[in-house]
Parts: sequence; C-alpha cells; structure tokens
Amino acid sequence: MESNGHFFYVLTCRDGSLYGGYTNDLKRRIDQHNEGKGAKYTRGRGPVKLTYYQVFETKGEALSAEYYFKQLTRKKKLEYIMRAGEAHVAAKKL
Repeated sequence: MESNGHFFYVLTCRDGSLYGGYTNDLKRRIDQHNEGKGAKYTRGRGPVKLTYYQVFETKGEALSAEYYFKQLTRKKKLEYIMRAGEAHVAAKKL
C-alpha cells in the first residue's frame, strides 16, 4: 500500500455503508478507523475494509474528490467505484 501522496479513500463498514475520507498515510488511517479512533461515523461500524483509493498530487485535489463523492447518493457512489475499477483494469491492459 502506498504511503506517499494525498489519498481519497472509500471504506466499507461492517453494516455495508460507505465512508469516504482523506489522508496522507493510508495504512495508518485505516488502522485508526479499525481501532475506533478514526472518524465518528466509522466508530461502532468496524471493522472497516478498504474498498477504493486514489492518489493525488495535492491535498486540495484529494479533498475535492472526497467532497464530490460525499455528495453522491449510495447508488452513484457504487457506480463511481465500479467505473474507477474498470478504468484501472483497462489501464493495466495497455
């Protein structure tokens, strides 16, 4: 798992809900969520698992992606993750 850069990430909580966040240390942040020391939303919903992440060059870009994601309905969030995954697979084939 990468540790340099600015990350927008999506977690799937134990109850099936999705949580989007920002960090500059992805592994540490996921550990915090699973220890109950992360965001208030994920406390009591753990353990969480990493569903998606994207690395950005700047904090502002990562925070913009997080904000955009949080405005989406659950259906649109799932579509966002699926499209991003398909794009990643297509890029690997090139």
